[in-house]
Amino acid sequence: MKRALLSVTDKTGIVDFARSLSERGFEIVSTGGTAREIRQAGIPVVEVSEVTGFPEMLDGRVKTLHPMIHGGLLGDVRLESHRAAMLDAGIQPIEVVAVNLYAFEKTVSEPHTAEEAIESIDIGGPAMIRAAAKNHDNLFVVVDPGDYGQVLAAIDAEDASIRLSLAAKAFRHTAFYDSMISRYLTNAAGESPYSDTVTVGLRQASPFRYGENPHQRGALYHDPLGQPGLCRARQLWGMEMGYNNWNDADGAWELVADLPGTACAITKHGNPCGAAVAETYGDAFRLARDSDPISAFGGVVAINGLLDEEAAEAMVEKGNKLDVVIATGFTDGALRMFQDRKGWGQEVRLLAAPLPPSEVSVGFRSIRGGALVQDTDEDPGLEWRVVTKLVPSEEQMAALRFLWRVIPHVKSNAIVVGSAGRLRGVGAGQMNRVQSVRLALEQAGETARGGVLASDAFFPFPDSIETAAAAGIAAIVQPGGSKKDPDVIAKADELGIAMCFTGVRHFRH
Repeated sequence: MKRALLSVTDKTGIVDFARSLSERGFEIVSTGGTAREIRQAGIPVVEVSEVTGFPEMLDGRVKTLHPMIHGGLLGDVRLESHRAAMLDAGIQPIEVVAVNLYAFEKTVSEPHTAEEAIESIDIGGPAMIRAAAKNHDNLFVVVDPGDYGQVLAAIDAEDASIRLSLAAKAFRHTAFYDSMISRYLTNAAGESPYSDTVTVGLRQASPFRYGENPHQRGALYHDPLGQPGLCRARQLWGMEMGYNNWNDADGAWELVADLPGTACAITKHGNPCGAAVAETYGDAFRLARDSDPISAFGGVVAINGLLDEEAAEAMVEKGNKLDVVIATGFTDGALRMFQDRKGWGQEVRLLAAPLPPSEVSVGFRSIRGGALVQDTDEDPGLEWRVVTKLVPSEEQMAALRFLWRVIPHVKSNAIVVGSAGRLRGVGAGQMNRVQSVRLALEQAGETARGGVLASDAFFPFPDSIETAAAAGIAAIVQPGGSKKDPDVIAKADELGIAMCFTGVRHFRH
């Protein structure tokens, strides 16, 4: 008689699968709760302990770790030597294995004790999956209930062609599982994330119709052990999110989380095009939009709190068009206002998400053949130094500190111009700094006069200071650190500009 081994935590479809196998002449071998559920359905089942001749022990930690099981999983019945050894030992080949693992991810995603986490680490399950996947030329290994149907069809057709893909899926399953355990224990031990090897398990959350461009494939992957943030957003309304939507939304969400008070941020093509703080979210949106109304059209909007009717009214005004709106939540009235908005109201994507924590985490960036890994850019909050004879006023200092929160989110070379709680101009992604200065000032226009300017890195020459002064900039904040700092400071003094050094650079590439 052919033999199937079924031992699953996710019991979706397992009774029907067992019944179908039994009808096809398979003896069903099973463990614990799986065996009980199959037996209650009236399907003949043999307990693993009957096969091994050894009872479960150590509170169920040892059940299937036995030669009578693993010999049946690993025996290559194409080899005479294996068949003879199995016959001598009374080991029967196993032709179908359905195993999935203890719910470690679920346990550690909820309030839990260290003991509960450890007890949720499956040992026998991964061992069976790996053994079966290694020996996939001789059997079917199934870790996903969604594959039961195609396995039955393959058995009926005597078609072994899916075995390799099932084995690959099985090893992905155990690798993902082990990655969560290793990261959990690494974090619990307080070890550095910069170890010799790094494993990060990602699960597909949603496929995209295409990636950044129509000829590229793409999908969103979720890190179950990752920090709160945009990837845990709930979409409440609108069209499917695509690659570019998520990319811009992440930029807006990270920026608005860094802003104080009642704040709004708007992004387009990965760069901020608006940011403001005001008394209400509606006012903050209008101020942010007016930073660059052309770029804000079709942009991504984020606020760092609950989006109410007052904010929704501002956003659905005539002349606006928004692709994505993100908030920590939406009132029912605000949600209806978007849904009732003619035109783009039926398409706008509304996301409710937790704000990311303001703490250093580890970020990854892929390069061909590997990855760059670094801490996220959290400002260490060093004390600023006023380096010019002229000291910024209290209002100017507030404006400089606001822009210093914005500048890490702008592509380098980055320059931003604004006033207290309001972004007025952005110069992003230029290959020379003075060109970024010109772009930011051009966008700010007359509002630059009496305003302030922030730079993500030092000024290598005084020319940027001259350009800023010509537009009426009154105060500047920058990291400092150039060999030409004395010349830059002297030029600021000459032109009557106050300047602060932060000692922290904020490159973004």
